[in-house]
Formats: sequence, structure tokens, C-alpha cells
Amino acid sequence: MKDFDLSLYLVTNRDKLSNEEFFHVIEESLKGGVSLVQLREKDAPAREVIKIARKLKYLCHSYNVPLLVDDRVDIALAADLDGVHLGNEDMDVADARRILGTNKIIGSTAKNLDWAIAEEKKGADYLGVGAIFETKTHVKTTRTSVETLKEINDNIKIPTVAIGGLNYDNIDILKGSKAKGVSVVRAIMDSKDPYEDTENLKEKIVDILELK
Repeated sequence: MKDFDLSLYLVTNRDKLSNEEFFHVIEESLKGGVSLVQLREKDAPAREVIKIARKLKYLCHSYNVPLLVDDRVDIALAADLDGVHLGNEDMDVADARRILGTNKIIGSTAKNLDWAIAEEKKGADYLGVGAIFETKTHVKTTRTSVETLKEINDNIKIPTVAIGGLNYDNIDILKGSKAKGVSVVRAIMDSKDPYEDTENLKEKIVDILELK
């Protein structure tokens, strides 16, 4: 599944949820318009992540939405996921491409133009650019301006998704950035009504980024 839509990119977080609650939130968000899901499991054992990934893939594919995994090329292979998202401390994109082949989605992170150009040349299919705002997830963040995001989009051919602390109330900052989507974690994973909040967020993203 190489065809993908970055418009509303959900990165998962199970910190406060039981497995049942976790899958409920994901399904409601898929119903509400999430277009791509990234399974992020920083601390769980590989066997547990593979088990979750297989179940989550079945759920995502029932809504025709791709499932990627954060960091772990081995888990992407073991669970036959649609791809992987790689940070700067993970496997190099070029090495991941050799392992996964041409049909899997490989995303990478970039914080400036030189970095973005390098990742595109290595074979990344899209770039996560940010953090636009500070985040509360278990990830060290360095701020990236919207001006830098626009500069990247003006100089590369692959699409970008804006990442880092984004939610319904602050995504207006992305207007004119030429990003093809917004990545969120807590805006959906912590929601009391993930279906409605996802639907509202998706509608606003499409408007702000002019994705119609």
C-alpha cells in the first residue's frame, strides 16, 4: 500500500489507556477521518508490539488507512505493516529502503532544509517537519518555524506533515505552509470524544492547508 494521505496523521499513545480503550479510540478516529496511523511504542517488548501491530493493521485496513510503525524496521517486516517512520537516531532511510523495498512507505524527520533534501535523496516518501510547538510526549523536541516548513516545501518534491504539539486551536499557524497534513497525538488520544474531535480537526486541516 504505497498510496497514502497525510492530511490527518495520528501517532498513537497508550500511556493512559487499557488495550480495549486504545483500540476504541483508534477506531473512532478512523471513523472521524484519520488518514494515516503511526504506531508508537517506545518501551514495550517487541513481541507485544508485533501483536498490537497485527491487530491494529487489521483495524486500519478495514478503513483503507495505512499503518506505519515508529522506529522499528524489524517490526514493520514482522507484522507486514505498510511502512515505518524513522527519526535521526533510527536506521538510515537508505538502509531501511534496501530492507523494506520500494513498495513500503518510509517517512523521515527533518528540521531544516539541508536535512530535508538529504532525506529525500535517500528515498524517504514523506517528511515529518517540526516540532512546530513544544510537545508533551516522551520525545526530545527542537522547535522548527513555519517559515522553515514552507522553505522545505518550496525546495523538495515529496510531501511534508507538520508535527509537534499541534491541535485544533493552534493549527491556523500552518496556513500558507504548503504542508500536506498535520500529525497529532494527544489531540485525539486524550480526547473524550475521539470521533467528533477527529471530524472537526480533519475539517479544519483541509480548510487551513487548502487540501480540497
